[in-house]
Amino acid sequence: MSGTLVLVRHGQSEWNLKNLFTGWRDVDLTPLGIQEAETGGKALAETGIKFDIAFTSDLKRAQNTLKIVLEKVGQPDLETIRNVALNERDYGDLSGLNKDDAREKWGEEQVHIWRRSYDVPPPGGESLRDTGARVWPYYMTEILPRVLRGEKVLVAAHGNSLRALVMVLDRLTKEEILKLNLATGVPMIYELNADTTVKSKAVLGDMSGAH
Repeated sequence: MSGTLVLVRHGQSEWNLKNLFTGWRDVDLTPLGIQEAETGGKALAETGIKFDIAFTSDLKRAQNTLKIVLEKVGQPDLETIRNVALNERDYGDLSGLNKDDAREKWGEEQVHIWRRSYDVPPPGGESLRDTGARVWPYYMTEILPRVLRGEKVLVAAHGNSLRALVMVLDRLTKEEILKLNLATGVPMIYELNADTTVKSKAVLGDMSGAH
C-alpha cells in the first residue's frame, strides 16, 4: 500500500525579509509569505489530493502556512499535530542578529561555516545534524507509520527541519544536502513504497525561488 507525504516549507517570514537569523524565534509571515502559502495551497488543490492528517512545528510561521494551505485544499478542520521536533534549526546566539552584522562580528568565513556546514553548530545553537537528530526519530515514530498505512500526510515546517527529512528521503550525502535550498511555499509530493523508499517525487512549482 502506497502512502503520500507532502512537505511544504513555510512562506517568507518577517525576519527572512529583514535578513535576520530566526531559528526558534516566533515571527509571523509577511504578505509575500501569505501569498506563497496560498499559491502552494492552490497547486495542491489542483491535484485533488485529500489529506488524512497534518503535522507542523511549534512556530506560528509554519502553523499559519499550514492553515492557509488547508483552507485552499478545502480541509480547514483537518486534524493537526504540532510538535517542537519539527521546529527550525536553533541558531543560538545568532538568533535575532542581522546576517551582515554577524559577519562583521565573527567574520565571513566563520558565519559561512555555521550556516553551511553539516555538523558545526553556532554558539548555543544546533547544526543541521543536531536538527536531524530530533527530526528523524519523530518522523520514524509519528509520521512514517501513517504514510506506510496508506494515509496522505501533510507536513508544514522549516527550511532546515525539512532539509533533514529530504536528506533521508532522497538519500543525499551530507555534502549534497548542504547545497540544497528549499523554496518557500512550494509543495513536494512523495509517494513511498512499503519499504520506506521513494516511489516518486513531484515538486509543485518553481524551486529556483529558493533562498
